[in-house]
Amino acid sequence: MSGTLIPGTPIAVDFWSVRRAGGARLFFLSHLHSDHTVGLSSTWSRPLYCSPLTARLLPRRLQVPARWIRPLEVGQSHALGEEVTVTLLDSNHCPGSVMFLFEGAFGTILYTGDFRYTRAMQGEPALRGRRIDRLYLDNTHCHPQRPLPSRQLATRQAARLIRTHPRHHVVIGVYSLGKETLLVDLAVEFSTWVVVSPWRLEQMRLLELPDVFTAEEGAGWIRAVDVAEIRWETLVSWNALHPTIAILPTGRPVKVTHPNIHPIPYSDHSSFAELCEFVKWLKPCSVIPIVRGSTCQVYFQEYLSSAPQALPDLETPMPAQESAQQQSTRREREPTCLLRRAARHSAPRGVVYESPEKCTEKSEEFTGVKVPQHNYRDLAFCSKEGCTCHTGEEEAQEEPSAEQPRAARPASPAPVSDEHFPTGFAEQYLLTPLNVLKQNSSQKFDKLVEDFFRRGKAS
Repeated sequence: MSGTLIPGTPIAVDFWSVRRAGGARLFFLSHLHSDHTVGLSSTWSRPLYCSPLTARLLPRRLQVPARWIRPLEVGQSHALGEEVTVTLLDSNHCPGSVMFLFEGAFGTILYTGDFRYTRAMQGEPALRGRRIDRLYLDNTHCHPQRPLPSRQLATRQAARLIRTHPRHHVVIGVYSLGKETLLVDLAVEFSTWVVVSPWRLEQMRLLELPDVFTAEEGAGWIRAVDVAEIRWETLVSWNALHPTIAILPTGRPVKVTHPNIHPIPYSDHSSFAELCEFVKWLKPCSVIPIVRGSTCQVYFQEYLSSAPQALPDLETPMPAQESAQQQSTRREREPTCLLRRAARHSAPRGVVYESPEKCTEKSEEFTGVKVPQHNYRDLAFCSKEGCTCHTGEEEAQEEPSAEQPRAARPASPAPVSDEHFPTGFAEQYLLTPLNVLKQNSSQKFDKLVEDFFRRGKAS
């Protein structure tokens, strides 16, 4: 899993290579599992949108600077500039994990990220009766020959296994994030503490989970360890001290290396039957698998909507050099008098690269979600990772906080024909309305200035 650049949009989900991001400028993190954060580190220097719980863990887990983290409330719609509206929905995968519902001129896109479908999702107001043009689907278990029980049934299976070994200690292999619900359910079922490492205990408290975890060795007979510790050597050493069984909660096939290792089909990804039910209910126009190399679309053809997609022929926007008209518009916005500009006889310039560090002079907390927006078709990135390249010579500005609303953009004027453009002295040019000036190139202005100086010398 290396993330997704969504064609036809400025959106990147779980994608953290700026050099390969093309025209993407809105970066979203679905959750904190390591296969979704490849490339994300303390050097990240662009706004990053995620759930509040992920935002709480992100600086601790990956040392991402707090000033770039933009938490968005789950269940609410958020307008990011004038191009994209996003709604975050609980994905039922791990703490802080979310799905993203994107809306814009590109249509409506649902990106599930990793998710475990439940019928309760059909009651989600943002999805009920909603037309979905593109469904990016978690297809981890998208195969009819890979059935999975519900997590409730898998939990009962783990409890039965523990009851058949009443004199054994129990070790459960988990990843750094996820399976917390299983641990809590077993702790309550058997009225015991779950022993974890001090690092994991601190995380459990950040997640505000029930108080069933402790870092005190021997306080409980169920222990949670990193999944990598469940192997032959550790089972031999644990059993030398006390009879011990290990539980591996996973929906994937695993190779058992010790008779006391017991896989339990407890998965945080949707089963094949659940995926079919989800797609059948949602009726999207198209299904795109998130896990590459799969042809799972064939299983869902009968459930797709027959309505045409909003934009059937989409291309990923790429950074482009500034056009003459954009240069003229930019110059008109600069607080530089026209006569001083005339003296320079400046030629059109290309892309000016500004570091995003210059745009933020003070640290930002998690309160603000509104950030300066640029048209993603006018945004370029240089080859140096961590550098934002803005077209034009726009002044670097500090990002406004939530309390500082950004000014509304002026509506673009209709194109003006050349017959309305003055062809005489520069004085006439100076008196021309700005909406006319911005439709004409700097080359025509330079010609008028030269004409002005030539007439001045002749007189």
